[in-house]
Amino acid sequence: MDFDGGKRVFNRLGPAQQQNDNRNQKVCYRWRAGNCNRFPCPFLHRELSAPVNGTTSSKRPYGGGFAMDDQRSTGARRGGGNTWGRGGGRGNGINNEFSKINNNSVNKKEKICNFWVKGNCSFGDKCRYIHSWSTGCFGMLTHLEGHQKIVSGITLPVGSDKLYTGSKDETVRVWDCQSGQCAGVINVGGEVGCMLSEGPWMFVGLPNLVKAWNVQTNAELSLSGPVGQVYSLVAGSDLLFAGIQDGNILAWKYNTVTNCFEPAASLQGHKSAVVTLVVGANRLYSGSMDNSIRVWNLENLRCLQTLTDHTSVVMSVLCWDQYLLSCSLDKTIKVWAATDSGNLEVTYTHSEEHGLLALCGMHDLESKPVLLCSCNDNSVRAYDLPSFAERGKIFAKEEIRSIHGGPNIFFTGDGTGEVRVWQWLANQSATSA
Repeated sequence: MDFDGGKRVFNRLGPAQQQNDNRNQKVCYRWRAGNCNRFPCPFLHRELSAPVNGTTSSKRPYGGGFAMDDQRSTGARRGGGNTWGRGGGRGNGINNEFSKINNNSVNKKEKICNFWVKGNCSFGDKCRYIHSWSTGCFGMLTHLEGHQKIVSGITLPVGSDKLYTGSKDETVRVWDCQSGQCAGVINVGGEVGCMLSEGPWMFVGLPNLVKAWNVQTNAELSLSGPVGQVYSLVAGSDLLFAGIQDGNILAWKYNTVTNCFEPAASLQGHKSAVVTLVVGANRLYSGSMDNSIRVWNLENLRCLQTLTDHTSVVMSVLCWDQYLLSCSLDKTIKVWAATDSGNLEVTYTHSEEHGLLALCGMHDLESKPVLLCSCNDNSVRAYDLPSFAERGKIFAKEEIRSIHGGPNIFFTGDGTGEVRVWQWLANQSATSA
């Protein structure tokens, strides 16, 4: 910190009387953070009063509206002929920033308090930042601790009372859904890149391998063939697909006679790692680090189209009704729809301030469709579909790479290794006007 430099700036303000006048124009940022140790301090240790007689300063005081905090596109600005994105306006930046009401009540700025996270915020209820892990339409039920590195996979097999989570710490943990306690730890011998449950089978993507467990019979199989980390798994048309680090997509088919998964095909075309897969409308969609999405025919496994509208890594793809949604580190969510020719085209682009990591679609307690999108600013945004009106936010200590939906609840896993269980709250509507 440039203490000397700050003193030089202060000394240039002139004699004592002029210094006192200018002192009233700036609030000490260290005092705001609760750690000012300067005495006497050249800056104010109190909030600024409202301008007298309607006059304004040429410099905006700290706490006013900052346009940089609200640069996300809104429905009010976007318009357009389609229904995606309409009604998503959140008001201007000044209205969304914090302000004092009667010098007592504080409107919270939509950012979690870093001092509160560390357990040492001295402002308490008067802090202008959020002292909560979420805002809006959901609340945290519990958190599950045990993983030592980023949580890269979460799955809840249908009909099971066990939750499975995988991590870069080379373990899969089994959690009892009734007690919330860890019921077992499986050392898998490699970093978990993804997880999938399909029928009685649970699959785990590892370096150069896919492991499969039958949760009913406890049978264990190893599916060889991948070269590098397995980043994504999906099932469709009686096939298991895996997105691989070398850019290939491998497919296996289960043989009921031999009780084994046998290699069925290798889909080639991506120039870099395939990090996300989804199946819908008799198509397989793959997103890659080569910034593209490929569309594959599930009947003959041929590539039908390559989508190149993203300008950075395509991190997640999601099928919703007749639409395909994709998110990228280029800070956009794109909505794709089929034209008369059958090809997909972008019908709407939603922009965020940060790169996007994962998408998850689900329904709230009123069966309304909601999109959860994880950003690399350690948060998850919830949006109504198709309007993209904001419903709330989830905050974490590190970025959230895994989101998994369940019946009326959902799960998130972050970079610290913590898994959190969330529930939908009743009578919560969109925060957008």
